[in-house]
Parts: sequence; C-alpha cells; structure tokens
Amino acid sequence: MHPFEKSLLVSAEESAFELRGHVPVPWANFWLNPRRLRGSDFLMRWSQGYWSEQRLIEAVAQTGRYFALPYGPSGVAPTEVRAFELYLEELEAAGLGRVKRPDLLVFRASDADAVAATVDSLGGTARLPFTSESAAPMRELLDRALIAIECENSLWVAKRMPDYDRAMTPQRRLGGQLGLKKSAVLPTVIVKEEDRAFLRRWQQERAVPIHIWHAFFDSAWGLSLDRAEELIETGLIEPTFQVFQAPGGATTKKAIYKFYYHYAYPLGEMEQEPQLRAERIEDKNGHILPYVRFEGGRMRLLPDALGVLDKAAIQP
Repeated sequence: MHPFEKSLLVSAEESAFELRGHVPVPWANFWLNPRRLRGSDFLMRWSQGYWSEQRLIEAVAQTGRYFALPYGPSGVAPTEVRAFELYLEELEAAGLGRVKRPDLLVFRASDADAVAATVDSLGGTARLPFTSESAAPMRELLDRALIAIECENSLWVAKRMPDYDRAMTPQRRLGGQLGLKKSAVLPTVIVKEEDRAFLRRWQQERAVPIHIWHAFFDSAWGLSLDRAEELIETGLIEPTFQVFQAPGGATTKKAIYKFYYHYAYPLGEMEQEPQLRAERIEDKNGHILPYVRFEGGRMRLLPDALGVLDKAAIQP
C-alpha cells in the first residue's frame, strides 16, 4: 500500500461521512490527489491528526519548562493535501517510506537554543526524516531528548462516550482480571500491532523512552510504551481486529490494542474548542470534494503529564 493511503487509513467503525447524490467522476480528471480520495472522512482525519499534534506541541511549550519538536515523517509533513502526498512520495523514493520514528521529541526549555542550532545544521525539521539517526547531529539531538511521543487521535468527545466513568469489573475472558466488556465505548489509548516492534526497537536503540499521547476533541491521555507492553504481556489488554479503509477504497484488517484510559495518565484538557472550517479540494473540471478542517483551540497540560516530564528530566 502506498504511504499516502496507509497514512490516511480510517477505521470502518469511525467512518461516518459519505458523499452521495453525485455521479462518479473519472479519476484521470483530478489534479490534487492521485490516491483517489473518495469522501470527506479521509481529509477530515488527516486535518484532525495535524491539528491535535499542534495542540500538544503548544501545550508542552506553555509549561515554560519543556518544548516539543516534530520529528517523525508525519510530524514534519506538509499541511496541504497535494504537498503531503508529494512529500510521502519523496520519502518512498529515498527508501524511507517504511521507517518508523516517533512523531515528536520533548526537550528541556533550557536546551532550546542548542536544539535549534542542531536542527538548523540539518536543514530544518522538514529534513529530519531524511537524515540517518547515525549522523552526529542526530545523535546529539536524541541525546538531549527527554521522551519521544507517538501521537494518536480520535474524532470523539471523550467525556461523552457511553462508558466513560464506568468502573472496571472482573471479566471471564481475562481470567477474572479487571476489565470492561468488549463492546464498551470509552476513551482509549491506541497502539497498532504493526507499530509495536518498530517502536520497541527504536526505544531500545536510541535510549529515549516512548510515550503514546492520544488526543480527543476535548481531552487527551498518555501511556508509556513500557506500560503498554506490560499490560499486553499480563493479558489485561487483548488485541482488537478492525477493518480499515484507504482513500482508494482498499480495505485491510489490522490488530490494534485499545488501552482503557483507566491505565493511562491524564495528559491534557481543552481550554478552548477549535473552530471547524469548511474546506474543499477541486479538480481541473471544477468538481468539488468538501471536508472540515480543524483550526485553533487550546489545550492545557495536566499535572500528571508534567510529572512524567519532570521525572524524565531528572533521569541520569
């Protein structure tokens, strides 16, 4: 699967929008997206992913003690649809389309000038995914990093989900261990099975602890990769198999792990909701595909998350 389609995969259970009432348009007529974007779900998910990462970066900066830097291929990607596709094609051509790096790195605010100088020497954040981590400036950058962040997001108001605030109870399928029914709908921190080995290897080789930060419309939760692995190994969290659809229509079945927010630390709360702005892409014949873009809003980092960063800052 092309990296563009892979990056825009949408879970079938979260696909809520479908454009109807128009005749099929031959794909050869499109300028903007040769990966056949067929509905607003894909564009909206792409927009929300970028929006949520920016809110997390701003929330870390507002602490005054730390800052986050886009690092992985998705974290530094362009914010316009066509430019995003071309960027992924460049990664693929460079043999880096399958490289898995965390989306963000978090540093002490006191290291800001040194980090900026290192990044500038590499050509800016846009060139980080194209630079080997064995290069001296990259090693210097990683040596200063406190933690690395893998970003996930969901199009839900977390605190309105049906099973939010439901207590865990003994579950037969878990051998009597605490959990929730399989059909429970609540905030979770998600890790994809296909990413686990890459993330574990990266954490071990780079000696930078990875955390998964999962943002919702109203709040966010965090979970360390080590804790996630522990929950899987002890059988407290089982894999869930979901069908994902790509923009071109191809479907694939993937295993993911949904970690109840009970196991995660409260990461952030939205102090100001984003604005949802109507956007569109248009082909050369004037055919329009509308979607919603997320803009603005403000998230505040919570004390538990600050505690995680403070602990990382004092580690030798």
